[in-house]
Order: sequence, then structure tokens, then C-alpha cells
Amino acid sequence: MGIGLYIHVPFCLKKCNYCDFISYHFNPALVKAYLTALDKEMALYSKSLPPKEKQLETIYIGGGTPTCLEANELYEVLKSCRYYFTWPPEIEVTIEANPGTVDFEKLTVLRRAGVNRLSLGVQIDSDNLLLVLGRQHTFEQAVEAEYLARQAGFGNINLDLIFGIPGQTMTSWRECLVKIVNLSPQHISVYNLQLEEKTPLWEKVKSGQLKTCPEETELAMYEQAIEFLKDNNYLQYEISNFARAGYQCRHNLRYWKNISYLGLGLSAHSYLPPYRFNNTENINTYFNCMTEGKLPVSQIELISKPVEMQETVFLGLRLRQGLDMTAFFDRFGCRIEDVFTAQLEKFLPLGLVEIVNSNLRLTKNGLPVANFVFREFV
Repeated sequence: MGIGLYIHVPFCLKKCNYCDFISYHFNPALVKAYLTALDKEMALYSKSLPPKEKQLETIYIGGGTPTCLEANELYEVLKSCRYYFTWPPEIEVTIEANPGTVDFEKLTVLRRAGVNRLSLGVQIDSDNLLLVLGRQHTFEQAVEAEYLARQAGFGNINLDLIFGIPGQTMTSWRECLVKIVNLSPQHISVYNLQLEEKTPLWEKVKSGQLKTCPEETELAMYEQAIEFLKDNNYLQYEISNFARAGYQCRHNLRYWKNISYLGLGLSAHSYLPPYRFNNTENINTYFNCMTEGKLPVSQIELISKPVEMQETVFLGLRLRQGLDMTAFFDRFGCRIEDVFTAQLEKFLPLGLVEIVNSNLRLTKNGLPVANFVFREFV
């Protein structure tokens, strides 16, 4: 079995009001230096990894805003991936894109470079709410980007949506879902807005300039999305992700199945069993490591069997099909019901989890309180 490769591009034209990720304002000279360092990091792993861990099954380029880079720069990143790793014909290659940073030419270059899955950050259909979020595009630009992507040859497109935005209503959310489904993307991701401390949006809420969406409204929006997307042939395969048949995101499935992936770039995380590790969050330290020819890893952890079992369960519970109990036994040599007896005795009678066809999964009632359930397994 090969690995999934994540590549982090920590640059944005402008940071969104709700984002607390590590990112830098787009600067051509800084981008050039970063891409040079990224290539060196690939070269280091190419020399040190065993052959089976250089066999790629998926690539995911995230950020930041990867598409704020020039088309030729992104092309070179993917060219390096082909050079340093084994790239099979059936590979899934995803790139995140801000609708305001793509045009037909860039999309065509990406497609030619091997990208076959595009994830567009639409977020919402209201330009006023996009301003609240601090997004650098309009809904019209998002629709245009989706159209251009199809024209460029993309047959696997994800649209990201956010609900629970200050000022959003049940009616406006329903209208947004209708518009998105009418675009007929292959995949839709639906996320509840998280207010992160010290972000501009958090400050506005804290000062009373904006009011948060009530929790009961957020729950109703989530349930509405589940039902509406189901009625329009989008299978909910994970808590926040919906897809037409055969279009589940293979890269993200690696995370939820707790199997190997390698992260490259600033602050990227990796899991190559039995080790989990992450890169430095300091860009100067990252550059210095690459200059010195050493991996930019800042933390590394040896994952014990009990911890791996815990993580496998709560990550697997994110999937709507749940966790395959037979596969768990094959992997660890013990039964879930013997290891997590107390948790099952607690949640099965409450109707928050269930066992269906040897799969342990969240129930419909368990979905809204998923984090509460997950905490009991760690």
C-alpha cells in the first residue's frame, strides 16, 4: 500500500476573517524561496523513504491559497512530485482553490499537470456574508470558476460551504443549497463556522458588532443540509462530506481510516506508522533546515498500540459507514467490544452509536454530539 502526500502552500492574497491557520501574505520572492525549499524537502524524503512509502496513492495541495501561485509554479511543484515519487495512473490529485484566483489558463495548466480533482472554496452564495467572512471573491466568481473548471476538463469538483455565519438564516441557507446542487458538483463539503480566538471575526462577535448564530439554528441548518443533499443523490459518507457515487475524497479517507500520509511544507503533519510528526511552523527555521539539508521536523511521536486503537476508532466514527469491526480485529488482534467495553456500554443504550453489519457507527442522534462521543474514546 502506498501513501497519501499532502503539500502545504502557506500563502494568501488576504487572510479570511475566520482563519487562524499559519499563512503569509503573497510575496513573489518569498514564494520562490519557499518552492525551492519544498523541492529540497521532497528530495530528502526521496532519499530516505523505503520504496513502498514513495508510492503515491493521493496528493492533496492545500493552504493557504495554493492557487494564488502562478500556473507555472504549481506545474513545477507537481513535476517535482513525479520526479521524486512514484505516480501511478489511478492517482487522485486534489488542489484547493479560491474562486478569485483561477482562470481558464491556470485551470488548464493544472489539469495538464495531473490535477484531477478541484476543491473550490465557495463558502456561501451571499456576497454580503462573503464580506462578513472576509472572502476575496463573489458568488458570481465562484459560479464562473466552477464553469471554467469543467471547460478545462475537471470531472471531479468539490464545493466547500459554511453554515452558522452571523446574519445567516434558515431560508438563506436553503436557497444556497439549492443553488449549489443546481451546479451539480460531484462533491460537497459542509462545515459549521468555527469562531477562533483572536481572529477578526471573533473580535467583531466579542465586541458585539456581530451576533453568533444560535446553536439550535446551526443544528437545524446541518440537518437541513443532510436531508436536502440526500434527496439530491449526495451520499453523506463523513460528518461534513457528501458525494455522488464513486466521488468520495480518497485522500481525506486516509485520515479517517488512520493510514499513512506524508506532509510537506510549513507546519505540515505526517503519519508514517508507528510515527506521527509535524514540521516547524516558523518559515525561517524551515528555510534553514533545507539549507542545511535536514528534515524540518519539529515534533515526533511514537504511537503506541493503545493510542493507535483509540485514534482509529474516533476517526473511523466520522465515517457514516462507521468503523469496520472485523478490519479492526485484523489490524490489532483484539475486538473493539473488548477494548472499549465501557464506551459501548454507555453509548449503545443512549442511541448515540449502533452496530450495523459489523460496523460501529454514529446514529442520526449521535451526529450532532459527535465530539462528545469522540472524547470518550481518547
